[in-house]
Amino acid sequence: MQYHPSTVQTSTSTRLGTVRLAASPQGLVGLWFDGQRHQPAQLYGPHAWPQDLHHPVLVAAIEQLHQYLRGERTGFELPLDLAGGTPFQQDVWRALLSIGCGHTTSYGALSQQLGRPAAVRAVGAAVGRNPVSVVVPCHRVLGRDGSLTGYAGGLERKAALLQLEGALPSEPEKRATQPEHAHAKAQPTGRAKAPAKAAA
Repeated sequence: MQYHPSTVQTSTSTRLGTVRLAASPQGLVGLWFDGQRHQPAQLYGPHAWPQDLHHPVLVAAIEQLHQYLRGERTGFELPLDLAGGTPFQQDVWRALLSIGCGHTTSYGALSQQLGRPAAVRAVGAAVGRNPVSVVVPCHRVLGRDGSLTGYAGGLERKAALLQLEGALPSEPEKRATQPEHAHAKAQPTGRAKAPAKAAA
């Protein structure tokens, strides 16, 4: 991806780990969890973007992120700069913004929405390359059967975000609603399924 030469960054600690954020003069260009796949090289090392603790977009993004994680907001009001992606990637990322909090969709449905029903794999790849986690809600995209699938920030975080939004039952809820004697395989209900084993 190509980023604006005046991009700056900062970081914040959350209950889901350290989050790194970057912004250009046009808006927020990235939000990445610590250890997330596809992080830009400019976050680290001698050629890292400069730190800016006072950039207005970064200050607002951190405040709104913490409000969201505390359950105090369901959406974000931030200018976004998605110009670093290809035109196709940008179309996919904009489509993700239409998935409301508490709702989910599938990769196939997202492909249909984009008018590219045969491009499920390409859409999935673009979703995985989303640079603005949480704000551009790629965690709301599930497998066709409602299962949690690959998430660059780790499936445990994906499950946590969906539980926060009420789109995935919490562990206590699942234990309380599942009869001990039940042996039949549950049928998909339209809600997200928790992974058998969350992979980081």
